[in-house]
Order: sequence, then C-alpha cells, then structure tokens
Amino acid sequence: MRKRVVITGLGCVSPLGLNTDETWTALLAGKSGAAPITRFDASRHKTRFAAEVKGFDAVALFGAREARKMDRFAQFAIAAADEAIAQAGLKIDESNRDRIGIVIGTGIGGIGTMMENYDALKERGPDRVSPFLIPMMISDSAAGILAIRVGARGPNMSLATACATGTNALGEAAAMIRRGAADAMIVGSSEAAIVPVAMAGMNVMTALSTRNDDPERASRPFDKDRDGFLMGEGAGMLILESLEFAQARGAKIICEFTGYGTSDDAHHISAPAENGAGAAISMKLALEDAGLKVNDIEYINAHGTSTQLNDKSETAAIKTVFGERAYEVPISSTKSMTGHLLGASGSLEAVVCAKVITEHILPATINYETPDPACDLDYVPNKPRKAAPKHVMSNSFGFGGHNATLILSRFSS
Repeated sequence: MRKRVVITGLGCVSPLGLNTDETWTALLAGKSGAAPITRFDASRHKTRFAAEVKGFDAVALFGAREARKMDRFAQFAIAAADEAIAQAGLKIDESNRDRIGIVIGTGIGGIGTMMENYDALKERGPDRVSPFLIPMMISDSAAGILAIRVGARGPNMSLATACATGTNALGEAAAMIRRGAADAMIVGSSEAAIVPVAMAGMNVMTALSTRNDDPERASRPFDKDRDGFLMGEGAGMLILESLEFAQARGAKIICEFTGYGTSDDAHHISAPAENGAGAAISMKLALEDAGLKVNDIEYINAHGTSTQLNDKSETAAIKTVFGERAYEVPISSTKSMTGHLLGASGSLEAVVCAKVITEHILPATINYETPDPACDLDYVPNKPRKAAPKHVMSNSFGFGGHNATLILSRFSS
C-alpha cells in the first residue's frame, strides 16, 4: 500500500499579500493585484501594467548580504517556504534531515539577474558581470539555498514545465513520499518575470491583456471580452508529509493530497488543443490516482488565464471529463485577481485550494460580465460563495503542451 500524503503547512508571496492570510483575505474581498508597472519604465510597451508583489523587503527578511545573492524569484520562494515551515512546526535536525526533501519549480528562474548582468556586460564589459550571476540565475538556486538554510539533505531539485510547473512540482514531490524516498517535502514554485524582455515577448505573442486604462479589470477569465492574461509574480510553498510522519510528530493536518495527473497535448508549442484533449487526460488521471469519480469533485480551481483559446479549451476539457456534471461543479479562476504567476501559479493555487477546504468558501472569478457561449459553466462570478467541498481539483497548463492536475481532499483518519 502506498503512503498517504498530507499537507501541514502553507506559505505564499503574491500580488495580493506577503503571506497566506493577506492573500486569502484579499481574494475573498475580490481585490485585483493589477497596477501600473513600477519595476521598470514600461512606457514603450503595449502592456504597461502587471500584478507585482508589493512591499516585499528582502533585506529586512534575509539581511543585505544574503539578499544580494538571491534573484527575486528565489527570495519569494524562501520567504514563502519560511512561512510554510513555521505553520507546519517542522523541526529539521540530525534525526530527520536526510528524510526531508525540497522541490522548488520555476518556469523561467533568474531572468531578472540575467538581464541586469547582460546590460552590465554590454555597457561596462565582461569584468563587471557579478560573480553571483550563475548561482543566482540558475533555476535550481532556490531549492539549493533553502536546503542550506534549513539543513534538509533529502531529495532536492527544481523542475520546469512552464505554467504547469507548480502543480507538477507538488505531484512529483508527493510521489517521492508515496514511494518512500522521503518522509516530508518542502515543495512549491516561484516566479519573478516582470522584466522588460519577458513583457515584450508576451506582447508580441499577443498573450497579454492591453487594457492599460483599466488594469484591475483586465484579467477576466471565461468572459467573452477577455483579451489576454495579466502577468503576475510570487511564490507558493507547501509542506507535504507522509501521514505516519505527520502523526508521529503531532502535526496539525490541513488537508490530504489525494490525486495527481499529468500529460502533454503533443499539439503546439504555445497553444492548447482547442478541444482540450490533453488537459482532459490529466484530469482523468488525477481522478484515477485519487480513486474518485467526477461526482466527488465539488470545486475546480481553473487554470483560467483569460486568453481566448485557453479558457475555451479548458471548458471543453472539463465537459469531456465531467459530462453533464460539468454544469453542476463550481469553477473559479483566482488569476482574475492574482494575475498569472507563470510557473508559480499552480503552487499558489494549491494553497488557495487548501484554504477552500478549511475555510468553507469559494473565491470568485472577478470581472465576469459578458458570458461567452463557448464558456458556459458555473465560474462563481464576481462574489465568493459559501461551500464545504470535500474534494477539490486544480488545473495547470503550460507552453510545450504540459498539463497537470491535482486533487486535495478534506482529511479524515
């Protein structure tokens, strides 16, 4: 029998708050994290707004010496991990450090550091590139830094599956615990890609909303008038443990990790299959892994990016998997408020799903004004809804055709 996996700690840094409580409160209030870009002069860009993390002070958290050795994405990851570890009450020492691992995914990694040093190279020459460039820009730096910080010597890695990264990280970390490779995993993902080149690249792909005159209403998943996604940044981190390990140390269990599925569209490098075929496979695999039927799922946190093709494709996939039940399951996209955190979106949304289970309320999809005939399900429009779901599903899809789905469940012994 495989080991049961439970969640004991949550942490996040998001455009809505610097911790889980702040983020959750803002989500229930229907607040948008969108605002004009402050991190660089965006006046020449087609999209001049984003969902930036506000008020984050890495020096106050880590000290000036350590902060300057970490890219912004790693800073977010470590701050969120510190919160999750503290909530879980996880003490790492010689008795357990070899059995505690870390997976921190990122879609892009230290792109901010890379671009800053490229500018230094062009303007001042190769000797002015930072000696910290390589360890700061590589995508596994957050996982390595955290291991040094907390002394965890178990499995340690990063992974990248574009915007499915966070969900894949959680699923693969859970698999390590299930097969006995670790007793606990500190796992999640982080992203800090609100930089000129990334914004320009997304714009020329016509992926971003260009509602510069109304940023807070720009992200409108499943709405007929959606025109692209809202770029976000931040991190979500969770503590996963085997049930036996959590119970032995007297940990408070938040919920259970019950299902995981992953697949690929094998269709297009950046566009999902219009019929959602690959996404449907991922959802079906997660249901099989959890030993559940479609009637058991009582909420879906959608990938819901607010692009024309993604929202239509995901809706089609849900209909394929759930049949007529699709019209009865409440679905919401919290990206309407947080923006799209790229590789960090899946882990942040897993934190949200855990809160849904414990707090008995569903966050809304804000800015839903004009129904789209191709997107005709229940998207929990504009106002949160009281509910007490036992099993919730979360979807993440990424460039490269990557699909990942997880299922979290109310814990029962």
